[in-house]
Amino acid sequence: MTAALARPIHLRYAAPSELAAAPLHSSVRLSLDSARGPVGVRGTLRDAALFRDAMAALATILESDLRYKGRDRTAYLAYLMKKGKKATAAIWEAQKAFLESAYGDDAASAKQGDPSPAKPAGALDPVLTVHPDEVSIEVFSRDESAYARLAFSSDLFEGREAAHGTAFVDLSPRIVEQIDRLRVYTRVELDAGASRAAGGGAAASGAAASTLIERSLEVPATWLRGFLQVQSAATLPAVSCELAPIDLYNALFVLRTRKAKKPPRGLRFELVPGKPPRLILEPWETLLECHGPPYEGPPRVVRTFGRQRLLALSRLLPHVKSARAELRGPGLPVFWVLDLGRATLTVALTGWTDSSWASAASFDALMPRGEARAALDALAGRQLALLRERGPLPLAALAAGGSAEEARAALQLECLRGRVLYDVARRVYRPRELFAEPVDEREIRYSSPREAAAHRLLAAPGAVRPTKVHEIAGEGTEIHGEVADREAHRDFSPRFTMDLEGRVSDAWCSCPTFRRSGLREGPCEHMIALRVAYARERAEKDALRQTAEGRSLIRAETRTYVRREASGAEVVYRVSLDDRVVHLSWGTRGKEDPRHQRIWFDTDAEARDAYFKRLDALTSSGFVDADASSA
Repeated sequence: MTAALARPIHLRYAAPSELAAAPLHSSVRLSLDSARGPVGVRGTLRDAALFRDAMAALATILESDLRYKGRDRTAYLAYLMKKGKKATAAIWEAQKAFLESAYGDDAASAKQGDPSPAKPAGALDPVLTVHPDEVSIEVFSRDESAYARLAFSSDLFEGREAAHGTAFVDLSPRIVEQIDRLRVYTRVELDAGASRAAGGGAAASGAAASTLIERSLEVPATWLRGFLQVQSAATLPAVSCELAPIDLYNALFVLRTRKAKKPPRGLRFELVPGKPPRLILEPWETLLECHGPPYEGPPRVVRTFGRQRLLALSRLLPHVKSARAELRGPGLPVFWVLDLGRATLTVALTGWTDSSWASAASFDALMPRGEARAALDALAGRQLALLRERGPLPLAALAAGGSAEEARAALQLECLRGRVLYDVARRVYRPRELFAEPVDEREIRYSSPREAAAHRLLAAPGAVRPTKVHEIAGEGTEIHGEVADREAHRDFSPRFTMDLEGRVSDAWCSCPTFRRSGLREGPCEHMIALRVAYARERAEKDALRQTAEGRSLIRAETRTYVRREASGAEVVYRVSLDDRVVHLSWGTRGKEDPRHQRIWFDTDAEARDAYFKRLDALTSSGFVDADASSA
């Protein structure tokens, strides 16, 4: 099944959102989509400064776009034409693109009678949900690489009146700018409701009340897929660590004052049981000793990417009580939870842009398999009914009397359908109807026809095989594979290289698609299939190596262990198994050349036993496995 092109959405706002300010009183009026019925909240804010700064940080994440933007050469080309230069096809195409980007959105808005600034095509408006205990707003960045959920506790409101439900909210740049200039020393009221302009609550001005905003959108399946999958990924088990506000400030200070000119550009967590976490910023290897509570859990070294987007949190530093980082599997998002007192902000970040949330390899495990769909549907229906009846519930309560893994899989399915939300801050599931009708998860299963073709190849047993994996020092990992395409009656040999930041830096395939256009049209189905197969094989090996049976199958492997000394120096120990040879290398990172040792054994079994004994000895000596987790 190929991905659906778009989902039509029609939004209807009774009036634009606005801020009405008086010398001693201000009212923030947020307009909601009236098609969702009576949904809203009203009350006086006890902490207007918190509301102002939190909304500003949320808007920064919503408008963030770190995709590469080429230089605009339109003015230069116009200058050449004025001088009588030849008007080539490139000049006309550049002018056409410039005019479309400059006036296309304005023309479309004018036709629809929309006086508010145009929004990016295809992106949904923020989602506001009124719960019994809080009010939340969810946003998704323009480059589909950052998700944020801002939740205001009921304690923030004095005289709170609410109608529970979910609706889209008009959060245009105009209202964001007005909120940024909010007078927090005066009495501030929040009135968010679909019926505000129709006479309910505070009366709107005459000009605004007579303005009806209607907008029809075609939401791409890739955007919707990413928005729903990030919430599904939130349900997966995670390793979490607590940070003090000063720790977040120190990390943001380094990021603001220094610019990395070469990879890797990661933020590395060193988690040692009984000690506060350590943060290391690459490539400078800047060590930040944290001041939060001691870490409780298995020893880990986790490298994360997408750290530059953390600068959007700078506005909230005066309000942060504590911060929590939740680290999941390789390629999956990193969740940051900021405790702001009467509010919480949950931010999910990845290291890539351009629909990276919909990455085929990263989120492959989130999608339900066909053979389990019937059982999951029944279980998901029961859990959704329980959430609607009793409200927010943790996984333990939803899985009572059954398997926790099955309950999590069913709830993941409901997250993909847009009917359930996992609250990372409270660690509970909440009912949240994104649309009036649930999303068919099969429509967002694949982001493109090529990804659908790749999974067709993966469905045939043994059709996709990773054949060689080479670790290239200082560059990344090179993966070779063989793909037997039965429909084409041919075998293809794709390969690609992942750099130190997990991005594909080079790729090649013997198929006609690659020979015709290279990577200009994106990766072919054979590359995608190899990428997913490699991710699945790696996950299976990581699970197998924890058992004696799995270890007996390992003939070649390399693991890296690190230990931080009292002086701050980092000792790196690298152990490799290659058939009957064990290769050791160790030294202080960045200060000396590593020392090497090779040990030959008579049989591969003896070499394997010596290899794992060496790993156990390193663990008992305080070394941490740096390959155990990499987000």
